[in-house]
Amino acid sequence: MSMRGAHFCRRQIPCGSGLCFTAARDGMCINETPDMLSKSIAARALLLGQGIELRRLNQVQILSRDPTTIDVDGGGQAVLFRFGVAVLFDVPQSAEKALLAQLGAFIHDPFASPAVEELDIRIVPDAEEQFLNGELILQLVDIPRYQVVADILAKSAFLDYYEQNTSSAFDRIEPLAMRMQSGARLPRQAKKLMCHIGEVLLVQHHMVGRAQVGEKPDVLWENPELDRLWKRLESEYEIGERQIALERKLEMLSGTAETLLGMLQDRRTLRVEWYIVILIVVEIFLTLYELFFRHAA
Repeated sequence: MSMRGAHFCRRQIPCGSGLCFTAARDGMCINETPDMLSKSIAARALLLGQGIELRRLNQVQILSRDPTTIDVDGGGQAVLFRFGVAVLFDVPQSAEKALLAQLGAFIHDPFASPAVEELDIRIVPDAEEQFLNGELILQLVDIPRYQVVADILAKSAFLDYYEQNTSSAFDRIEPLAMRMQSGARLPRQAKKLMCHIGEVLLVQHHMVGRAQVGEKPDVLWENPELDRLWKRLESEYEIGERQIALERKLEMLSGTAETLLGMLQDRRTLRVEWYIVILIVVEIFLTLYELFFRHAA
């Protein structure tokens, strides 16, 4: 099904096999048979890198903005997010490879193996839009619904990637925390601790500044009737709960790294103070030595 605009309307019309539906925009109608409406659509969210430079994106047919939605050569549609996620709807494998190759020049710091989030969608006219037997039931296919679904899938893939990274950071910093607990001497790794703190700050910047995980998408302002669908998707993927848990882990990581860094800095400060004390003692000794020999002479 090709979608050439941001808003569609539907109505029943007579056809050879009974009732069909039509989607219309600007006088153009696309007939939808019952088989088309009941088919399944595969949705795939791919976290490709740290960001996608959407402003430079050209040679594609843009269907809508905020988020950027495009027609994919070879079939299907894609919703692109500037925080590095591409969500594909009903895109064949060959067309997906061609699209990813086309996007490669616009991806910042691409990942070797992108994080993937998948969802099966079934179109059932006049049905309640909900999750049923592992599938998302939608009444119809249009761009606003694609954008709502894409928003949740993109955030879920984003959270999944940084949840794994945060777990790895915990594994790296845990030995230092255990040494601090046991009172053992800490290694001189201030540079690595600074890297941990910088990594945490970068993740927080991506969550708040780019991905805007805790905010609703702009498409809901123009389509308030889709708010219920968005809330169901957010609840199903536990976006809010995962965001809170990730933020707590980041705060714990940041606090632990800052504490360890403070202890290392205190140790260096204490060492410098001892150097100063030793220099003062040496100077006093030299002064007394000089006075003693001068008096003796």
